Amino acid sequence: MGSTKPIFRDLDPDDPEPETTEIESLCMNCHSNGITRILLTKIPFYKEIVLMSFLCNSCGYQNNEIQSGAPISEKGVRFTLHVKTSADLNRQLVKSDYASLKVVEVDFEIPSKSQKGEVTTVEGVINRSIVALEQDQIIRKVQHPETAAQIDIFIQKLQELKDVKTPFTVILEDISGNSFIENPQAPQKDPNCTNEFFKRSKEQDHELGVFTPQEMGSEQNSGILKPISEDQFILEDLEGEVLQFPTNCSNCGSPCETNMKMTNIPHFKEVVIMATTCDVCGHRSNEVKSGGGIEPTGVHIEVDINGRGDFSRDILKSETCDLKIPQLKLEVGPHALGGRFTTVEGLLVAVKEQLNDPKFSHMFGDSQNAESKTKLDEFFEKFDQILEGKTSITVVLDDPAGNSYVQSMGEEDLTLRITRYERSHEQNEELGLNDIKTENYTCN
Repeated sequence: MGSTKPIFRDLDPDDPEPETTEIESLCMNCHSNGITRILLTKIPFYKEIVLMSFLCNSCGYQNNEIQSGAPISEKGVRFTLHVKTSADLNRQLVKSDYASLKVVEVDFEIPSKSQKGEVTTVEGVINRSIVALEQDQIIRKVQHPETAAQIDIFIQKLQELKDVKTPFTVILEDISGNSFIENPQAPQKDPNCTNEFFKRSKEQDHELGVFTPQEMGSEQNSGILKPISEDQFILEDLEGEVLQFPTNCSNCGSPCETNMKMTNIPHFKEVVIMATTCDVCGHRSNEVKSGGGIEPTGVHIEVDINGRGDFSRDILKSETCDLKIPQLKLEVGPHALGGRFTTVEGLLVAVKEQLNDPKFSHMFGDSQNAESKTKLDEFFEKFDQILEGKTSITVVLDDPAGNSYVQSMGEEDLTLRITRYERSHEQNEELGLNDIKTENYTCN
C-alpha cells in the first residue's frame, strides 16, 4: 500500500520519518564516493524546497544546497521598495535563484543566478554584499591598490544605506515569480512597496525551461506535448461532461486529479469550473476560468453589502480581477484568490481563510512581531463582524478583462453599480493584447 503522506511536508525537527533519499555520488574534493541526502520539505516564507546535503566519509568534505521546489509562476514579479526607515530594513525578503536586486541610488545590482536562493531581510542582502566585496581586499590592496580604494568607497556607501540617513529604492525582479518582500502593514496596502506582474519574453521562458508546444515538437516529430485536433471535442460534449485530467497537488505536490466542467451563468457567459481534491494531504481547490475570451472593455463593479441577506448574491471573480473592501482598507490582487464562482459570503470566507493560513501567506510565522500580530487580530475581529452581518461594506471588483460578474437583485438594484471602461496600454500589455486589435473581440 502506497504512502499517504505529502511529498512536501512541513519542516519539523520531531518528524520521526523525514523520508530522505540517499544517493551515492562523487566527492569533488578527493574523488572518492560520498553520500548525498535529499529532503523535500516546506519552510516558512519559502513554500516548497529541496534540501541537499553531501558528506564524504573519506576526506570529511561536506556541502549543503537549497533549491526551490515551488512551481514556476505564469508571470514574473517586480517589487519596488522605498526604504525610508530602519523598519523597512527588517522586512523579510525571499530571493530566488532567478531574482535580480538593484539599489538605484548607489547604482548597485546583484544579477540573477549570481547567488543561490535565500530567505533573509533587506539589511541581510546589504550585509551579504558587503562581506562579498570585502573578501580578498587585503590582497587586492597590494596587487591593485586603485581598484581596492574604489571598492572601499563603495563599501562605505553600502554601510551608510543601513543608517537610512536618506531614503533609497530597492527593486527586486524575478522572472520565475518566486520572490517576495514582506508587507508589515498586511493585510492593508503597503505604503512603501508596490509589486507588479509582467509577462515573460520568449528568452526568459527558455531560461526557466518553459517552452511552447510548437517549440517542444509536433506530433510528427514525436514531441512531448501532443496537439488536440480541431474536431476532437465539440462544445455540446464539453457542456455535458465532467472531464478529468492528472495534475499535482498545489499543496504537497502529490499526484491527483482535477475535475473540469463547462457551465453557463445566466445573463452572463460560459465559464470553466475546475475542482481538485488531494487524497494524500486533503487539500481542496476550486478555480473558474472564462470560456468566452477577453471582453472589449474592462469592468468596475461596486456592490453594497448591508447584512447577511445580501450574502447569497452570486459573484464571479475572474483570475484577472482585483478585489477591494474599502472599509477594511483591504486590497486583494488577482493572483491571490484566482478565479472563483461563489456567493458574496463564500468569497469573504475564502479571503479570510487565505489571510489566516500560513501555508499560503508570507506575513505569518515565528518572525511575526507583536505590533503586526495586534493589527492582524484587530483586522480579523472587524472581519468577523462583517461575516456576522453587523457591519456594512462595499465589495469592489475591478477586472480589466471584463470577465467578472455580480448577480443583480432586480431591475432597480441601487446597491449594485457597474461601469465599463477602456483599458490602458499597460493593462492591454498585462493581458497580452498589445499586438491584437481589441475591436475584434466580441462581447457574449
